[in-house]
Amino acid sequence: MKTNEELQKDVQNAIQWEPLMHAAEIGVTAKDGIVTLSGTVDSYSKKINAENAAKSVLGVKALAENITVNYGTSFVKNDTEIAKEVLDSWKTSMSIPEDKVSVKVEKGWLTLEGEVEWYFQKENAGTSLVNLPGVKGVNNQINVRSTSKDTIELKDVEQALNRSWAINPLDIKVEVKNNGVKLMGMVHSMYQKEEAERLAWNAPGVSSVENDLAVIY
Repeated sequence: MKTNEELQKDVQNAIQWEPLMHAAEIGVTAKDGIVTLSGTVDSYSKKINAENAAKSVLGVKALAENITVNYGTSFVKNDTEIAKEVLDSWKTSMSIPEDKVSVKVEKGWLTLEGEVEWYFQKENAGTSLVNLPGVKGVNNQINVRSTSKDTIELKDVEQALNRSWAINPLDIKVEVKNNGVKLMGMVHSMYQKEEAERLAWNAPGVSSVENDLAVIY
């Protein structure tokens, strides 16, 4: 088991290796597997990169994020301009049904709402905005509601997990009920936990995923 100091150093190194990141921008503390990130960055994409880097480190069980996005006085974009660019961005994506989703912008923070048939549509609606100038944060509240009337096949979820190099499907127990999936077992990083959930969502007909995976190391 890593000491708090070792975990802190590993997260700092992971962030430092991210493109365009400066280690001095992000403060890192670690205690009992809980990592806290703090600091100020000049883009939302840097904030996301720092979070993802921390989640990938072995030993990180939970992440507390206190990173602030500040574009500075030289870059000013009002909420109306940001909202227009969000909608324009969605129009260029074949995977985002723009007639099914909407956005609210408040001081650079985006709240996404609506209902889509597939999880990847919800995911793409949010990730497509990461590099949009002026965005300070994204709260993705889009619901996934499958139109499939067939119940989920356990083998479809298990096959989805088997296709990933990043996780060991033998560590994960899957339960299905109607259009819901429940994941149980143990993984070794927050990244693996989130990846397992993402893969489960990709199975045909899934409308909900309950992720009870424990992060251990």
